[in-house]
Amino acid sequence: MTRTHLQTAGIVLTAGAFATIAFDVFGQALSPLFGFAKLAPVGLAGASIKAIFGANPSGAAYLLHALTGLVFYAVGWFAIARPLQQAVMPRLHWSATAVAYGVALWVFALYVMAHLVTGNKPFLGFTGITWVALWGHIVYALIAAAIMEAKGAVLTLRRTPAGVPAE
Repeated sequence: MTRTHLQTAGIVLTAGAFATIAFDVFGQALSPLFGFAKLAPVGLAGASIKAIFGANPSGAAYLLHALTGLVFYAVGWFAIARPLQQAVMPRLHWSATAVAYGVALWVFALYVMAHLVTGNKPFLGFTGITWVALWGHIVYALIAAAIMEAKGAVLTLRRTPAGVPAE
């Protein structure tokens, strides 16, 4: 792994860390402070682990929540969402893509995981937590994307064939 690859990995992980902190502060502190619902991402992670594996060992839900924010969602932006946007709509500002990515994360969390995996109502019944989760995922995506954009961690898909034979 080259120095550039290590720097890029560090930027992606840093972006995921700051975005996860922002998500948790927004959803578990600011939202209830202002009278809105409180997010329970660790509860959803625990329910998902239990649904998939039949048990939820102590600490596993916290670990899953942390890894999801620190690694999986951040890598999703870096390796899927941003390169796809650059290939399809290269002139679109990254922030618009980040908002769309945040909405996609929200759909994944509240429909796929909360409904299809754990058996809750779709989007948790569109209660107060639903809308806090929507904004929380958008905040996450904007923070992660902003850090990666500011530090130049942008994966560009190759547009020309890698090995073009000489004529």
